[in-house]
Amino acid sequence: MYQALLHSHSGIRWIVLVLIIVNVINAAGFLSGNKTFPAKDKKLSLFALIFTHLQAVLGLVLYWMSPKVEFSSETMSNSMLRFFTMEHTLMMLIAIVLVTIGNSMAKAGNGKRVFWYYFIALIIILAAIPWPFREALGGGWI
Repeated sequence: MYQALLHSHSGIRWIVLVLIIVNVINAAGFLSGNKTFPAKDKKLSLFALIFTHLQAVLGLVLYWMSPKVEFSSETMSNSMLRFFTMEHTLMMLIAIVLVTIGNSMAKAGNGKRVFWYYFIALIIILAAIPWPFREALGGGWI
């Protein structure tokens, strides 16, 4: 079950990234002026919110099952344990809050704020993903 959840969590990350990138690109068009968001962009923002929250639920279940999460005196001295126990979790939770606020701004029709909330969330998410080139973390593409 752990492996299935881990693969689901890793696979859904791509959907989340694509949705957030598309939202950032859409919202960038609203940076100049006070134009309001059309209904199609609000729906796109909602899909990003839904998949981000689904990702969070899978991540929290994995948090309590993962052998990479450990609460001991060794946690902070081991880079992999520290990353998954503290860094990845906290950064992703902050990004989820930003996406949630960004969706609220989309519902309110404030394109500038949508851009900034989603853009900052995207930067945090990209920094917190255990990419395969970070060998010490043991991440993969899927």
